Amino acid sequence: MWFEMIMNLLSSLMLIICVLVGVAFLTLLERKVLGYIQIRSGPNSVGFIGFLQPFADAVKLFNSEQVYPMLSNYILYYFCPVGGLFLALLVWLIFPYFTFLISFNFGVLFFLCCTSLGVYTVMIAGWASNSNYALLGGLRAVAQTISYEVSLALILISFIFLVDSCCLNMFMYYQDNIWLIMVSFPLGLAWFSSCLAETNRTPFDFAEGESELVSGFNVEYSSGGFALIFMAEYASILFMSMLFCVIFLGCDVYSMMFFVKLVMLSCLFIWVRGTLPRFRYDKLMYLAWSSFLPLSLNFLIFYIGLKLLLISINF
Repeated sequence: MWFEMIMNLLSSLMLIICVLVGVAFLTLLERKVLGYIQIRSGPNSVGFIGFLQPFADAVKLFNSEQVYPMLSNYILYYFCPVGGLFLALLVWLIFPYFTFLISFNFGVLFFLCCTSLGVYTVMIAGWASNSNYALLGGLRAVAQTISYEVSLALILISFIFLVDSCCLNMFMYYQDNIWLIMVSFPLGLAWFSSCLAETNRTPFDFAEGESELVSGFNVEYSSGGFALIFMAEYASILFMSMLFCVIFLGCDVYSMMFFVKLVMLSCLFIWVRGTLPRFRYDKLMYLAWSSFLPLSLNFLIFYIGLKLLLISINF
């Protein structure tokens, strides 16, 4: 028992370290890809072709002066970035490994719980800053996240009925012969768009609308606090890319192709940022409640009927 506990702890620690290193190089990848989209070179001075730029950024951010507003609620203001990063890393524990890592039979429910708790960190960070800009950014982020979590949950419930399990490992067995995106391509597009909204990425970055809210809910954060919020966002992007691969593109995590697909999806997040303008707020809400919600509900009813039909045929 002690051996298993120690191996679980070490495996989880290694996974978190790998995620943090992946986050560092995802920022470099984003700056490079955006540079090529905008016909410029991007970071190319620190190390070989800018390879050490993420570490230079980390040293600069964590060595900068930490300032906080005098009228802010200091304890909540200080601990919200830590809580956000903790939740963004905690949800990685459902990564579908089969050896020594925690195997969640209800991994999908754990994911939904962690993403729902992430709303509170953004909301409290905006409120505790005691700034009108930060408060408006926090309110926008909460409204946006709650709206798109509904469609995310319904899409997941559709596949739970189809696969007949809440465990992510079952998606690997279910997609041996065909990827699920082949039979549910519209759901894949809706899931990807909802992931963009869930992680506050362009074209859904209302929580960080620079043109009207300066920087949104994180406008009063500097130094380490800003770095932790930044890391939490990119860890969420990596996780959503991983979850897309697991659910739609086959789930053989012991294959190199799984990680190639993950990197390509992360590049798609960046490509969308470099290509699309920001949505208007009413169009964002219209898309969530009038397009994605009916689509996901229709697919949910279809998959429930399909599963009942298969069960009746087997009997």
